[in-house]
Amino acid sequence: MSKIQNYLFFDGNCAEAMRFYESALGGKLNVMQAKDSPDQSHVPPGGGELVLHARLDANGAVLMASDWMDTSPYPGKNGFAVTLAVPTLEEAKSLFEKLSAGGKVTFPLGKTFYSEGFAMFADKFGVPWMVITESK
Repeated sequence: MSKIQNYLFFDGNCAEAMRFYESALGGKLNVMQAKDSPDQSHVPPGGGELVLHARLDANGAVLMASDWMDTSPYPGKNGFAVTLAVPTLEEAKSLFEKLSAGGKVTFPLGKTFYSEGFAMFADKFGVPWMVITESK
């Protein structure tokens, strides 16, 4: 079966964001900077320190990202949310606290008719998240 995975674009702070996610989610992070690409034709002038590709493998989940390399203006982060579905309320609380630190909470972690624990927030990098405790 095919897997759906998230790929995020950042405005020059991809490395910092991905290290933050690694500390919150655990797992193994691999980062390739633009200066290490064998094809420099897509790297903007002075963009060697930008992240060409990053991949975080964390407990069976994959989060990938890069810095925005296009010549058009960075479009921001709109119209989506990265969702973490976890088995326990304790895990939901832990991830919510870690990932929302320094961000903006739009729906505090709490019980809903569909979950023992659900929250919505944007992290300190502006990435929208939802954390949900899976129903039994």
